[in-house]
Amino acid sequence: MCGIIGIVGRHGSHVNQALYDGLTVLQHRGQDAAGIMTEHNEKFNLRKGNGLVSDVFYKRHMQKLLGHVGIGHVRYPTAGSSSTAEAQPFYVNSPYGLALAHNGNLTNSDEIQKSLIAEHRRHVNTTSDSEVLLNHLAVQLDLQSDQMSINGEPFLNVDSFFDAISDVNESVRGGYACVGIVNGYGLFAFRDPHGIRPLVYGKREYDGGTEWVVASESVAITALGFEIVSDVKPGEAIFISSSGHLFVKQCAEPRPFTPCIFEHVYFARPDSTIDGISVYQARLNQGERLAERLLEQWPDHDIDAVIPVPDSGRISALQMANILDVPYREGFVKNRYVGRTFIMPGQEMRMKSVRRKLNAIPREFSGKNILLVDDSIVRGTTSAQIIEMAREVGAAKVYFASAAPPVRHPNVYGIDMPAVDEFIANGKSIEEINQTIGSDRLFYQTLEDLIEVTMRKGCGLDGFDSSCFDGKYITGDIDSEYLEKLRAARNDASKVEESMDDERSIDMHNHQI
Repeated sequence: MCGIIGIVGRHGSHVNQALYDGLTVLQHRGQDAAGIMTEHNEKFNLRKGNGLVSDVFYKRHMQKLLGHVGIGHVRYPTAGSSSTAEAQPFYVNSPYGLALAHNGNLTNSDEIQKSLIAEHRRHVNTTSDSEVLLNHLAVQLDLQSDQMSINGEPFLNVDSFFDAISDVNESVRGGYACVGIVNGYGLFAFRDPHGIRPLVYGKREYDGGTEWVVASESVAITALGFEIVSDVKPGEAIFISSSGHLFVKQCAEPRPFTPCIFEHVYFARPDSTIDGISVYQARLNQGERLAERLLEQWPDHDIDAVIPVPDSGRISALQMANILDVPYREGFVKNRYVGRTFIMPGQEMRMKSVRRKLNAIPREFSGKNILLVDDSIVRGTTSAQIIEMAREVGAAKVYFASAAPPVRHPNVYGIDMPAVDEFIANGKSIEEINQTIGSDRLFYQTLEDLIEVTMRKGCGLDGFDSSCFDGKYITGDIDSEYLEKLRAARNDASKVEESMDDERSIDMHNHQI
């Protein structure tokens, strides 16, 4: 999962600070790397590197990121290494000069890359499917704009650009939301035909014109003082000229509108609204329904208090406490300076991080029967350690509730959970999972309930991509061979090896210097 943002400001202004601020709001979507690219006087300025936004950009970098048009990206890797070369945005110089930042995952990236090399002599320098997507777009745009010039100078026609996006949507499969720049012309954004990955845009009026922003989540737009205009619709593309004029066109045939439900379970910030659905309300609903099911199964429960696993379990836990009519307590203090363990590469790093991230408050556990609530259980690493921590500080019994169903299948559209053998629910019943994580009783949300309480009437969705729960892949191109290939490329052992390769590469580079 990644976070993207793009801004077209007023002429004479510079959007570097706004892009930086927007990326800090989207930091939860990726902590591996960050990057900003701006365009000024038809020249691209780029700074990107590994680490958090605050680690990558210093005053000297910001001073060079001039221009009133720019894009930004925060990354966590689903595949490939964590080297700086994989950080985004990416750039190609032809046609016009194109830059792109991408959130998602292409399921036919290898096929597209082979075509780029064999038919178009394009060079792809990283393992990132984002670079493949950029080069593919460049090829399609080059084909559309061939012979197009005014007085011998290259000229971009907006309709030809939209035609190029249409060609991309026809040939590319997977989940993707993109922002980019066409040098000298403006900013573009587009979303995959199923709307799997989120994308929204907003505006801010000023005397003489309009400023525009596009981002992965609405919170990045409102935090910068813009007003929401609309979500980018599935298969839709927008183009915002350097002068601030907006063009919108549908660039794909209608397909089922099925955004990723895991955004509402875990990834998105609760103060975001995605496709007309409040993430906060969805998580309240998830907690309410889970509590109702718990009461049906266990009306004479002995729960003394409900305690959330911070932060993403907090909203569901609050509503569960209300419905169960038991006290809600904050039993864990979170160290804000440790990243989200779910998106840390490698099991060993995740295991070390849990106890650095959370510390229990003994008085909230001692002698009590506690219900711990988390948004989901993926690998079970965090859940098992948190249950152990609760027992260490005196909990009499520790029950556990997941606001999402068991994760049993890989997500192939941009979330780092591809290796089936890493899931604690793989091949296990709920009782077996309960025994593995060490809880006294375990409760899961059903998929039917999750979909029902997350969906909002009138939002226009045809459903959700819930493939990590039910194994149904909306793009229709995922088979066992593909999943096995992903497992081999993205499991923890592979990530450890890639990390070692990155270190060796850095050492060699330093030695040469």
